[in-house]
Amino acid sequence: MSRGRFVAAVIVCLAAIVAGGAYVYLSVPRVAVAEPTRGPAVEAIYATGVVEPVVWAKVTPMVRGRIMELCKCEGREIGKGDVLARLDDAEERARVSELEARAEFLESDMQRYARLVERNHVSAQTYQRAASAFDEVRAMIAAERKRLEDLTIRAPIAGVVLRRDGELGEIVDSDSVLFWVGEPKPLWIIAEVDEEDIPRVAVGQRALIKADAFPDDVLTGEVETITPKGDPVNKSFRVRIALPAETPLLIGMTTEINIVVATVDNALLVPADSVIGGRVFTVVEDRVRARAVETGIVSPTMVQIAAGLDDDQPIVVSPPAGLRDGDRVRVVPAS
Repeated sequence: MSRGRFVAAVIVCLAAIVAGGAYVYLSVPRVAVAEPTRGPAVEAIYATGVVEPVVWAKVTPMVRGRIMELCKCEGREIGKGDVLARLDDAEERARVSELEARAEFLESDMQRYARLVERNHVSAQTYQRAASAFDEVRAMIAAERKRLEDLTIRAPIAGVVLRRDGELGEIVDSDSVLFWVGEPKPLWIIAEVDEEDIPRVAVGQRALIKADAFPDDVLTGEVETITPKGDPVNKSFRVRIALPAETPLLIGMTTEINIVVATVDNALLVPADSVIGGRVFTVVEDRVRARAVETGIVSPTMVQIAAGLDDDQPIVVSPPAGLRDGDRVRVVPAS
């Protein structure tokens, strides 16, 4: 073989070796590793709720009618029984006047029959019929006066008019809420907790609260009451979260709540996506080793490792599919 052909053959062999090595290198999966951290592990139950005053009442009409008068009292203090609104009562007043006139006539008629009975000019039955008609009209007057009274809407409790709805001339019914009356403080959150989570909720537990109005703040509260009977349709239980007096939350705000049911201080934490099937992968030199671990509190981002892993053992974050114990890997820093 000539010298030129020999050199060419050597170059081809070297190229094949380099290409093969490059292929092997590139076929080795790249994995990101991170060291476990120490910190508090918190297990919480998620719910949503609305801020409401502890003491308050909805005010609705007792009967259907047209609004003729509305107080300008939103945000003002009122006493129990104060007039908030009046519905149109012209028809009822006319009816009462008519019945009172009829009652007056029947009363005089009854008195006349009483005198005639004493003289035996009419029978006692005639007098009884007149008396019965008079009593019937008096009962009708009482019923109309009660309806007339119901057309005046009064505050059921003392407090502040938190909100007023309805407009003059509007026709409202007994299911129309015209006023919310109550005390601006104290406040609590009425939350609905799924029935599968409610066994772990207890009075006195701390709640972490987020509200769109205060996106940068994590507010706190405390579980105050748990309704004994759940909602079988929504499969939830009503939980009331007491708020501190200085809370910035306002009545009617919607909130997201995490009720803290367990806390572990100085827990060993790893990224949630590093635990697959109860195992994590550590890296020894350039190969991965699968380690069975015992997990504790699990959150969407972190998992507590209760046993099976040491603090100084880097683990693979988001192990690629198909990674097995002993596989060779290329380590890259975790982002």
